[in-house]
Amino acid sequence: MPGTFATVLKRAADRKGGEKALRANLPKVLQSSELAKRGDHEFLAAMTRCIFQAGFAWKVIEAKWPGFEEAFLGFSPVALNALAEDAWTAYKSDTRIVKNGPKIKTVRVNASMVQAVSVEHDGFGRYLADWPTSDLVGLFADLKRRGSHLGGVTGQRFLQAVGKDSFALSKDVVACLKHEGLEIADTPASKRDLKAIQDTFNAWHDESGLPYRHLSAIMARSIGENYSM
Repeated sequence: MPGTFATVLKRAADRKGGEKALRANLPKVLQSSELAKRGDHEFLAAMTRCIFQAGFAWKVIEAKWPGFEEAFLGFSPVALNALAEDAWTAYKSDTRIVKNGPKIKTVRVNASMVQAVSVEHDGFGRYLADWPTSDLVGLFADLKRRGSHLGGVTGQRFLQAVGKDSFALSKDVVACLKHEGLEIADTPASKRDLKAIQDTFNAWHDESGLPYRHLSAIMARSIGENYSM
């Protein structure tokens, strides 16, 4: 096991102008009750945004996002699941969105997934809220299995984007884990590596009392290029 989180926290604080300044810039994490109340359309929208941002210039997606919202009917899973086949075919030439066939297909698959999970759990937000943070790697795997293009960092960034208390295995977070002595791959994907990572986050959460999202953010700020916040 790696050492204590206190070492990581001190290094990040030294790089970011002190612990007070570091903590002041940590991202917001929703309470489980808040997450459970969010609408299914919000989750499908966030999934789609993360999927389209992967491999594209983020500024392009952001600039066209109002068009995405309009074209995809406010990301209502019910409305999208009711569309006829020709409507989905028409999206491939729709100038309101980025015309990428495989990624457009993910909207259809994920709309079906979100609606099905929502029925199972009385809301997609409830499904996320009830999943224990002590087994986030299990949630990563479940999203990948159920949805489309939600594996790896994309699914992890989606969870953070909607306010789920979760970590994301960015290059800096992985570099921090390795710097602290965890023997994992540069792009960890094996069950062994993911279990070791989850165990480390669990231990550091117990040590610090911090949310997993804040642990992840502090780790990223503790190593690599020292960008201003």
